[in-house]
Amino acid sequence: MHLLFLLLACADDPKEGGLVMPDLDDGWNEIDPGGDTRCARGTDFSFFVRPGTTNKLVVEFIGGGACWNAETCGYAGALFADDMDWMRDLMDEPEYPGIYDHENADNPVNDWYHVLVPYCTGDIHWGDSTTTYGEGADEVTIEHKGAVNAQAVLEWVGENFSAPEDVLMTGCSAGAYGSIMWTPHVVQRYPDARVVQLGDSGAGVITEDFFRDSFPSWNPDTAFPSWIPELDPAQVDYYGLGLPDLYARIGAYYPQISLAQFNTVLDWNQSLYFEAMGGGDEYDWSDAMRESVALTESMTPNFRHFMADGDQHCVIPDPSFFTMSADGVMLVDWLDQRIAGEAVDSVLCESCE
Repeated sequence: MHLLFLLLACADDPKEGGLVMPDLDDGWNEIDPGGDTRCARGTDFSFFVRPGTTNKLVVEFIGGGACWNAETCGYAGALFADDMDWMRDLMDEPEYPGIYDHENADNPVNDWYHVLVPYCTGDIHWGDSTTTYGEGADEVTIEHKGAVNAQAVLEWVGENFSAPEDVLMTGCSAGAYGSIMWTPHVVQRYPDARVVQLGDSGAGVITEDFFRDSFPSWNPDTAFPSWIPELDPAQVDYYGLGLPDLYARIGAYYPQISLAQFNTVLDWNQSLYFEAMGGGDEYDWSDAMRESVALTESMTPNFRHFMADGDQHCVIPDPSFFTMSADGVMLVDWLDQRIAGEAVDSVLCESCE
């Protein structure tokens, strides 16, 4: 199935209405951007694109853990995906669930072009560094190049899509953080597009010292939208920022876009990482998650939150994408309305209290 090739810009092949969109084979196309892109342990990075039938685009950042010290980045017990093999295996599957089910009429993006940004760098798609952890036999060097990889994908998108009408920026787990950080980069490139962001299972609940411990190892300066003064690393100490600040400052700079998060009340994976950072148990995480999203909404008029019952982690790549509900509202319908530009309220699962 693998069609490994480098697609060039189609400037000489305008589509209907003068638009430029890429020529792709059916199914998932694997694209090698080359350059400085790479995965954590030096292996090659590539990304995947599936053709659509409309001038609309999904940019999805894949999840897969994170690493920030010798224990989490080491070969034994590593808490992150460090190569592309698992993504290639996924692309070999004959059927795809959730948002990948482009044959399902209930999928709000079933006829859209779909770009997958794989994750193999342990830095939530934000990093631009080569960092060595541990000493002696335990020493390990990690290529935190998530920002470099993401930039390469978005450069390809910019060369191959002249003016998409709609763009959905999304991703689950670590990909949720990629989706919000890289949304302003897409809005800057396509100012006339209707852009909707949905961070799936990435509430940003961390311990107080996690940013200061991890960010120097990742060097996320490249990922920050420096043209937003409040997010310019040259002007702002981002160590003091939380995820609500990131949403609020992006939302204020681009009030025309729609921002959102999905979480379950006891997400097993987010609470696991919270504990690994030195935080409390799943109930401590849940309390902090509720506070975080409430703060985000209070500071960001164009932000909404969908909170469902249970402990599921990630919904968009799962069959439950079409069945997930809270307080009588279906997530897929809620997202469809959000994409269509309709006004929707947050869904906060009052019965989960």
